[in-house]
Amino acid sequence: MPGHRSRPLVRIALALLMVAVQSSAATSAELKIFGSRVTRMMMADVGPGFEQATGFKPVVVTDVAAVMKRRIEGGEPFDLAVLVDFQADDLIKAGKLVAETRADIMKAGIGVAVKRGAPKPDIGTVEAFKRTLLAAKSITYLKEGASTIHLDKVFAQLGIADALKAKTIQPTTESVSEMVAAGEVELGIIVIPNILSVPGAEVVGPIPADVQSYIMFTAAVSAQSLNPQAARDLIKLLKAPATIPLIKAKGMEPG
Repeated sequence: MPGHRSRPLVRIALALLMVAVQSSAATSAELKIFGSRVTRMMMADVGPGFEQATGFKPVVVTDVAAVMKRRIEGGEPFDLAVLVDFQADDLIKAGKLVAETRADIMKAGIGVAVKRGAPKPDIGTVEAFKRTLLAAKSITYLKEGASTIHLDKVFAQLGIADALKAKTIQPTTESVSEMVAAGEVELGIIVIPNILSVPGAEVVGPIPADVQSYIMFTAAVSAQSLNPQAARDLIKLLKAPATIPLIKAKGMEPG
């Protein structure tokens, strides 16, 4: 599997990083990371090695990216943020993130989820996608988020926004895939790695290319970080060529 093949490369990258960083592994400290689920998924792979190499343990705090942005705006302390690109840019303008550390890490397309084992509807064309949405008993997508902004525009363009309202559930947390897995909702629409993270949910496929949007996740260091060099080192690792296979294994592409 891609993830397994890439692990030796990640170990090499971490070894090189260990030479470059100045922090000592003997003095363990926490590196607080604000992000969404995709951030937690990536840190599950690279976090333990990073801690071993640098002595900094990544502690990932997650919620819908828009919520995490508000927490940053509210002054909550953290070291590194991995949010949607336009959110990171807003926070840089506000002086909350360091502009020179900005780095696009990974991007994810929007997909459709069903409960594992359920029939997969046709979403291969825009018209088929439209018919499937209209025929579904219920659908769910986030109440707020980058994908939500795009989907609302798409549904309006397709002329089905009003028809979908009555049967749409929009959670305030990243629980779209869980709701589908539990059989609470027939179809879920969210970024593909989110679907892949829930065993009981299954990816039908990406939404059609003509209405697709790729959500870019961008990292930057907090302007108030107490561990700015460690945060920069983690960005360096996330951007390393050896990390690319891990990003792809999560259903994403490098930034």
